[in-house]
Amino acid sequence: MMTVHQKSSSPAEEPTCSIERSLQVLGERWTFLILREIFQGRHKFAEIRDALGIAPNLLSARLKTLVGAGVLRTLTYREPGSRQRESYHLTKAGADLRVVLGALQQWGDVHRARSAGPSALRRARSTGEPVRVAFVDGAGREVAGADVLLDVRP
Repeated sequence: MMTVHQKSSSPAEEPTCSIERSLQVLGERWTFLILREIFQGRHKFAEIRDALGIAPNLLSARLKTLVGAGVLRTLTYREPGSRQRESYHLTKAGADLRVVLGALQQWGDVHRARSAGPSALRRARSTGEPVRVAFVDGAGREVAGADVLLDVRP
């Protein structure tokens, strides 16, 4: 029987499990908080740093990892009287993490709920209706989590 957390036979090989490969990029505590700020329109280093209260060296390291992994891309800008700087923007891979952030928030709203209620609500931009993250089959039908099988392949 195969387990999901198989280790590679050598350090040069990438992990078999896509969850493990994803965590190589996304597994640090600050990563999703940085992405949350970028999704909310904060693209400059100082904006992200100030919003999170993160140490500059940690933010630099996380941004470098996300850019290197193709989750973020940089654009160069210059404010009057300042040196040239980079701003950080989502790539397609980064934008695809919106559903992951939504799932984390949804889980936290249920299992780590605040007495004051959720800090943010997920709504469809077009209708304003509440939305939630779910498994959906190829025909667009929602599938209960208990009915989802993880079919592990070598």
